[in-house]
Amino acid sequence: MLIEAAFGYPQILVRRIGHPIMWIGSLIARLDRTLNAGAARRAKGVLALVILLAVCGGLAALALILPWWLLVLPASALLAQRSLYEHVQRVAEGLEIDLTSGRHAVSMIVGRDPEVLDEAGVARAAIESLAENFSDGIVAPVFWLACGGFVGGVIYKAINTADSMIGHKTERHLKFGWAAARLDDLVNLPASRLTGLLLVGAAALLGKDWRGALRAIWRDAGRHRSPNAGYPEAAMAGALGLALAGPRTYGGVLVDDALMGEGRRNATAQDIRDALKLYRMADGLLIGLLAVLALISAQG
Repeated sequence: MLIEAAFGYPQILVRRIGHPIMWIGSLIARLDRTLNAGAARRAKGVLALVILLAVCGGLAALALILPWWLLVLPASALLAQRSLYEHVQRVAEGLEIDLTSGRHAVSMIVGRDPEVLDEAGVARAAIESLAENFSDGIVAPVFWLACGGFVGGVIYKAINTADSMIGHKTERHLKFGWAAARLDDLVNLPASRLTGLLLVGAAALLGKDWRGALRAIWRDAGRHRSPNAGYPEAAMAGALGLALAGPRTYGGVLVDDALMGEGRRNATAQDIRDALKLYRMADGLLIGLLAVLALISAQG
């Protein structure tokens, strides 16, 4: 976590050999092209997921013959601490220039239609993305790395990447991506709750409304259309005094979701920067928690 937070994944490696998530995505795309046709698409989607996990898990298991220090870079590539911060920061910087720049920056991290977003909508979208991606882009892979080692982390990222690529409720992927979407919901359950608690802790340390964050989790998280995204979004909303989620437009389709938090809707670029401070503190708490657990494990 420290190495990825400090340096990220080297761009020279991206240019020369790609990124591990890109390799996983290529396999998912090939399975989608090969199997997602004709009848029994749900069964074929299950088969595609089994093949994906067998290949990714098998290769990760083979990599365990390497010394542990050689696994540090590929393991850190499963995290997105640095890139998440940078992408969300660009939205704040864009909004501080003009609305068009903010819309362009937020279109890089969310799937909703940027042209229908006003300044507050852009800011809320960035904060919601930060909260949700902190959970499934950082806390969840760290959780599964801690529980299942390198193999556990790789298998989690394969599931999560499959959900992001084929787990959509579109005509093409409604049945084929069903297994990926349901399994992703399951493996993210513990991390989403932990993320909410980390954000509450970060709010307390930074003098934000940690009680409001707890109230929002208790009251609102279960009403989110996702079984997991509501926990980090509600915690972030309560800590910042905002009301996040609610009705949003994706691909021209209005999605009527419940509100997370009971604060104001007129979020600003400064709220994005405050959310980034919460994120960095919560990430630091996660690193500290892992350090304590590692010391306890070493002594045991």
